Amino acid sequence: MVNTVARQAKEAGIGMPEVAIYDSPDINAFATGMMRDSSLVAVSTGLLHGMTRDEAEAVLAHEVSHVANGDMVTLALIQGVINTFVFFLSRVIGHIIDRAVFKTERGHGPAYWITTVVAQLVLGILASAIVMWFSRQREYRADAGAAYLEGKQKMIRALERLQKSINEPHLPEQLEAFGISGGMGTGLKRLFMSHPPLDERIAALRNMAD
Repeated sequence: MVNTVARQAKEAGIGMPEVAIYDSPDINAFATGMMRDSSLVAVSTGLLHGMTRDEAEAVLAHEVSHVANGDMVTLALIQGVINTFVFFLSRVIGHIIDRAVFKTERGHGPAYWITTVVAQLVLGILASAIVMWFSRQREYRADAGAAYLEGKQKMIRALERLQKSINEPHLPEQLEAFGISGGMGTGLKRLFMSHPPLDERIAALRNMAD
């Protein structure tokens, strides 16, 4: 596994990541690290036991692609910018409502604080949907990167294996967006998924040019 990651890292033009195995029956893996030349790629024991060598290599390539694309730092920056925007805009809305609707002339009245809190909650939900949209786009790019490093069919087979897995992935919340697979969602829940549905990822790979 270490040799595979070393080869993929060289092809992707990044420093050699640390490689780790964590004990979990789930078929999953994740990458973390804020720098392309200082990162960690980890896979579960469930993945090592539940996937073929080709499938495991494709998953490793997916995680290496996350590192090469700078996805961890990009998502953190997007989250920070959007949170700042929510904080600022909610107070602007509160100020406008307080002045224009409730005619407060000096300082801030109760309407300012109530409106600010409500606006922050609503905008926070919208912001989460935007961040998760960016997260889902990262997954498509990492799948494409894995297809480049290991071949499209390998990555498709790895995702198909994940579809057959009976266990839902259980990564810690702070690492969930960086795993190979997220949960399943329908309706509005899809807006807040960190990963696209597996069948859509497979379809995107099949539509890629060879």
